[in-house]
Amino acid sequence: MEKREKRQKQKETFKKVLRYIKKYWFYLILSILLAVITVVLTLYIPILIGDAVDEIVGAGHVDFAAIFVILKRMAVVILATAAAQWVMNLCNNKMTYGVVQDIRNEAFQKIESLPISYLDAHSHGDMVSRIIADVDQFADGLLMGFTQFFTGVMTIVGTLLFMLSVNAGITLVVVGITPLSFVVAGFIAKRTFSMFQLQSETRGEQTSLVDEMVGNQKIVQAFGHEKEALERFDEINGRLEKASLRAIFYSSTTNPSTRFINSLVYAGVGVTGALFAIQGRLSVGQLTCFLNYANQYTKPFNEISGVVTELQNALACAARIFELIEEEPEKPDAKDAVVLNEVDGSVAMQHVYFSYLPEQKLIEDFNLKVLPGQRVAIVGPTGCGKTTMINLLMRFYDTDSGEIDVSGHPITEITRDSLRASYGMVLQETWLKHATIRENIAMGKPEATKEEIIEAAKASHAHGFIKRLPEGYDTILGEDGGSLSQGQKQLLCIARVMLCLPPMLILDEATSSIDTRTELKIQNAFAKMMEGRTSFIVAHRLSTIQEADVILVMKDGKIIEKGNHEELLAAGGFYATLYQSQFAV
Repeated sequence: MEKREKRQKQKETFKKVLRYIKKYWFYLILSILLAVITVVLTLYIPILIGDAVDEIVGAGHVDFAAIFVILKRMAVVILATAAAQWVMNLCNNKMTYGVVQDIRNEAFQKIESLPISYLDAHSHGDMVSRIIADVDQFADGLLMGFTQFFTGVMTIVGTLLFMLSVNAGITLVVVGITPLSFVVAGFIAKRTFSMFQLQSETRGEQTSLVDEMVGNQKIVQAFGHEKEALERFDEINGRLEKASLRAIFYSSTTNPSTRFINSLVYAGVGVTGALFAIQGRLSVGQLTCFLNYANQYTKPFNEISGVVTELQNALACAARIFELIEEEPEKPDAKDAVVLNEVDGSVAMQHVYFSYLPEQKLIEDFNLKVLPGQRVAIVGPTGCGKTTMINLLMRFYDTDSGEIDVSGHPITEITRDSLRASYGMVLQETWLKHATIRENIAMGKPEATKEEIIEAAKASHAHGFIKRLPEGYDTILGEDGGSLSQGQKQLLCIARVMLCLPPMLILDEATSSIDTRTELKIQNAFAKMMEGRTSFIVAHRLSTIQEADVILVMKDGKIIEKGNHEELLAAGGFYATLYQSQFAV
């Protein structure tokens, strides 16, 4: 049953690959035609060699004029064969890397459309491995298939036809031994697919670990986790070694096995042809021609056996890529979804229920009404649902039940793009792309002028350190901000929002990595920016939210206290206790 399922999966994967190839049908047909021409010309050469041998009757009886004519003909045929092969390879490269480009584009587009819940639940390194390493392996197998498979099959068919035209008896000897090659190749191919699939999956796991460790090397070293990380890497590397060795062992037996059978074919042709020559039923030139054909006939079996192995690897990699491509995308916007152009800043959450896992309740019967321009601060212990609420407002996750309205519209009836464009976000986790500082600040407003960018940087107090950099605003940042401090990266993220000035703001620990002196300046800038804008401020440092219009105190996914700073202190509840613990002398 399991074997049947594997075969079925392999067939389905192959059909999917064919759908991508279909787009390049012109190059496919041209490649096949050129393969036919190449094979015919290649198989014509042994006939010319046989004719030349027959012109050498014995000592002093050599027809040099006839041999010279044959040699000229051979030179033309060889040049024509080389030209046909060159054009065929161009077609094969065009098809292979066209298909690879299409698959990579589709895979990357799928990542862009996948729900955040999928990205949170799956290893980023494994996804990178699928798009990079697996597609590369797939390309290698596909290119070998195009390059050698077509030519190999044509050579086998063409050789048989040419041999039949010379001598049917010896041809039957060749055909009789041939099935052994198919039996051996088929036996090995069935066992290599699952092994290459395991190898590909383990490689993805290894890529994920490397990505995780390299990206967080400071933390690894700070907590002395190097030994554990190395042990884990060794364990995965050991499994990859075993999987690779098993896959390579079986695949490497293909070539020697088919070569042995090919040698039987050659020996059979040699012995049978010699007997026919002795009986005068075959000339020496024709025997030479037949022996050449025996080589030509058996050579593709070696190549095809190698191609079959590579195709097993390619199909195993393709299956992993298609798994990603076929993942359920984020639920699309409704056809009649509203584009949010006029945003008044009002937000309402009515009887909202949400949990990441069904068995772990998080937000239950959550109700909130925010007036336009209000500054709403959200505080509470870790894991109480503060960031989850932000995820729901941005519609990174959809509620299990209940409704969230923005400017009087349910957010499920608003296009995601227009909803998210209405918010400006500054998160505790900074993200900067590999580009200039200018491009990073202007990410949300690419058409911004230089003056606007500088003004935003000054407002966020980033202008000073930017001017001290070698290239100023044209300084190219490395991955995730390169050598900039965490505070400097956060200032650039703040400048990015200050440039766009959307109608609503979300500040999730926006000043957590900034020194106290700069924080006071930033708070003043934020105060100006928040004037007339609905703002949600998530903070642990209560000093940053004292000016908020409403403070929501959350615990276990529920609002347990609500009011402004003075009201909550006077109430002497959870907020007052939290505040006193932070400012106790």
